[in-house]
Amino acid sequence: MTKLELGPVGIGLDYVGHPLSAVLDAASELEGLGFSSILLSGGANDDLSRVGEIVRRTDRIPVFPGIFSVDLIDRASVARTYAEVQASDPDRFLVGLGGAHGPRPLETLAGYLDELDTLDPTVPASARILAALGPRMLELSRDRAAAALPILVTPDYTAQARELLGPDTALIVQHFVAVDTDPERARAAARGPLSFLRQIPGYARNFARMGFSADDVAHLSDRMVDALVAWGDIEAIGEHVDALLRAGADQVALTIVRVEGELEDLPAEQWRRLAQIVPATAG
Repeated sequence: MTKLELGPVGIGLDYVGHPLSAVLDAASELEGLGFSSILLSGGANDDLSRVGEIVRRTDRIPVFPGIFSVDLIDRASVARTYAEVQASDPDRFLVGLGGAHGPRPLETLAGYLDELDTLDPTVPASARILAALGPRMLELSRDRAAAALPILVTPDYTAQARELLGPDTALIVQHFVAVDTDPERARAAARGPLSFLRQIPGYARNFARMGFSADDVAHLSDRMVDALVAWGDIEAIGEHVDALLRAGADQVALTIVRVEGELEDLPAEQWRRLAQIVPATAG
């Protein structure tokens, strides 16, 4: 299987809770800004109907959900959607899978892939991206997908994941970003998703694996926030991105966290500012 090449900087697009027309306009603009891929984020990502429309509204940029929850979406619907988009826009839609948060997440995701493999049409391994944090999920990604997608990780973790995956599996790091130079506001914004995700056992285990103490996690310490979320001016955020790329990420997919006082609309101005990072990393 040829290694998946997506380019250095992707961007998250929240397609839940916004009018479809606004989402489609945003996707077209994000492609024009030069980002390497669009990661569809937000909610449970259980709305398959919008994926094809987003792909068709753009011309060349790869689109993938981060992620379709295998606890919510049946295999046949995923396979059918992939086949429909592949027929009209070949190799533009990559299927992100994960979200198995029960007592045996590895077995749940592996079983889902087993059943997906029996379908005709199916989603080939070359078009799969698996959410992965721990080493066993990374190994599953290496063996049965084109890419692994961890979130909230450090450069040290990224280097370890790169070594485990080997050279042929793509490593996409989803990275939260607060485009704000005020430390108090930026860290408060970062603590929003962190406060939720720390309650999920897989994330809690990975925080400990990366060296964060129980106190760091309980209080969402500045040390932890600053290590896991990029904030500041564009130069500072670019340094975060560059550190992850140097550590072995093939792509860093940026997801904006909303700073207090910002409007609830899609963050077009922040996207435009972040696009300044792309020329610096493209080479």
